[in-house]
Amino acid sequence: MTIRQIRIQGFKSIVDQTILLGRVNCFIGANGTGKSNVLEAIGILSAAAAGRVDDEAIIRRGVRAGLPRLFKTSFLDTTIPPHIHLEATGVPDATFRVTLLNPLDAPKPAWSFKTEYLSSGDTVNVTRAPRSKKALNIDETAGLAALKRVTLEPGDPASLLLKTLQDFAIYSPNTPSLRATVPDSQMRAPVGLVGGGLADGFEALKRDVDEERLDDVLELIDWVGGVSVTAAATKLLSPSVSRAKQVLKFTDRFMRPSRNTLSAYDASEGALYVLFAAILCLSPSSPMFFAIDNLDSALNPRLVMRLVARLADWLRYANPDRQLLFTAHNPSVLDGLDLEEDEVRLFAVERNSQGHTAVRRIEMTHKLLKLNEDYPLSRLWAMGHLGAVPNV
Repeated sequence: MTIRQIRIQGFKSIVDQTILLGRVNCFIGANGTGKSNVLEAIGILSAAAAGRVDDEAIIRRGVRAGLPRLFKTSFLDTTIPPHIHLEATGVPDATFRVTLLNPLDAPKPAWSFKTEYLSSGDTVNVTRAPRSKKALNIDETAGLAALKRVTLEPGDPASLLLKTLQDFAIYSPNTPSLRATVPDSQMRAPVGLVGGGLADGFEALKRDVDEERLDDVLELIDWVGGVSVTAAATKLLSPSVSRAKQVLKFTDRFMRPSRNTLSAYDASEGALYVLFAAILCLSPSSPMFFAIDNLDSALNPRLVMRLVARLADWLRYANPDRQLLFTAHNPSVLDGLDLEEDEVRLFAVERNSQGHTAVRRIEMTHKLLKLNEDYPLSRLWAMGHLGAVPNV
């Protein structure tokens, strides 16, 4: 199942936006324009597809928990909407949409489902409206689509759409967790939401991909002679350093053999972020539909360009239907995107004059192609030709 369209209404800074997705989807824009809001809206939709939207469900998907008033749009020029509307359309033809409520003044532990709709082609599997709650004795905090999926055939497009949405997660790596010195509170497969399972994820990756693909990953870390996983952390780390049971062990090809072993605690953080992204794209246990917030964190501009250039191929190798959404701030990211491939898409996220988030796909028009002959996309972004820059 491929998610082709997402619609978001009334969520945080997003009043009403429809986004058409490809395999690799990069979101750029100034700080505070709503890039992460796009990802978190999909995280809320993911929880709804699983049947319950509460703090536990959304935190598990990498969404920041907060009061209901923080989730609903609240602009000076508009009234606060009573609900949040979210929708996903997939290929083969399937649609899931939901309207969610939670009182601003007296919030409840779980959000309520006001409306819900699930279809597969011309077949409507689930339809729910406010008037049906009392008649059917429906628990307003329980999603009907998640229950209906149990009765659908495994290959039914509606079932596949729900499964793809349910597994969605936003991964946001941070250096202490990647170094295995701080535990990961959400150990989602294959690496944990913030990277606490990096060592286990890499060990599994070595079993799951061929040697050529693994070499393709390690080529991005030019100083590394080899990477392995060990449980013997005491030999690599100071006894005062907190650690996980499994740790990564790097060998530096430029150092003497007797003194060329480094743990994740001592290694370059860039190497850890590269492995994090590679494992998520290549591992069979990764979600079919997932996001990485701030993919370019801690990466040298040239390194992030090379990493981004490999993403589409890695995703295709793992599964032709796997999709990645990611946010970035480093202009060099753009030079790794092959925008002439339709499945690789770049989106500018901006705030309009009213403060509403607007998401616009950037395509290689004749004008941009002409400019691109003289300047890379990174330079065109910095020069203001793509938009998505701060007004400073």
